[in-house]
Amino acid sequence: MLHILSRRHIHKLEHFALSNVLLAFDYDGTLAPIVSDPAAARMRPATRRLLASVAVRYPCVVISGRARRDLVRRIANLPVFHLSGNHGAEPWDENEGYLVQVDAWVRCLNERLASYSGVVIENKTYSVTVHYRHARRRRQALAAIDDAVWSLRGARSLGGTQAISLVPRGAPTKGAALERARRLLACDASIYVGDDETDEEAFKAARPDRLLGIRIGRVCDSRALYRLRNQQEIDDPQHALLAFLPLRPVRRH
Repeated sequence: MLHILSRRHIHKLEHFALSNVLLAFDYDGTLAPIVSDPAAARMRPATRRLLASVAVRYPCVVISGRARRDLVRRIANLPVFHLSGNHGAEPWDENEGYLVQVDAWVRCLNERLASYSGVVIENKTYSVTVHYRHARRRRQALAAIDDAVWSLRGARSLGGTQAISLVPRGAPTKGAALERARRLLACDASIYVGDDETDEEAFKAARPDRLLGIRIGRVCDSRALYRLRNQQEIDDPQHALLAFLPLRPVRRH
């Protein structure tokens, strides 16, 4: 993977920025640092200020694994055009069948994993995330989680940062959400920034000439062609995007 901010490759970011482009970001691990308590994840003030400025110049969306109602609180008062939650399922495919399916999974997971201290099961209505960051018996807990996930009917598993997300098979992906937002906003291309396996569907949503995928961190098998070294670098491409497309002064008559 190539570092998007290097002198050899930043021209690619500029090329997309000067086209009719949609900007799209994941939230956790991308706009906000990963923290030990997911409820405490917040953007740094500088990142929030930059996103506010960037979203004035470019159509901008956030696509997250979080429930949309949770995401709305975290992006409040920013001029972001659209928020998509639950890995793309919200708000366009809030299927009652998915809700019933997830409730059944949560009951099963609670029963199978109750004895593993530190394992947290988060019901997000249209998906579920099993967090094992604080598991005391990590190896045994991971084995039990794998066994439990294998037993769930209709579940698609997505790896994350010390967590496993489960979404219904057939539910929209982050890639579908990205393409839907792009069409809705009549954009010709997209830039998508994400940090883990849950973002891979977005990275392969379009051809490389129509989608600039940027993954945070160093991995060997991502569909994204470009990367940032770590989440702390998220402000740097935003600075570059602002420089590529400065606001024009308003003429006074």
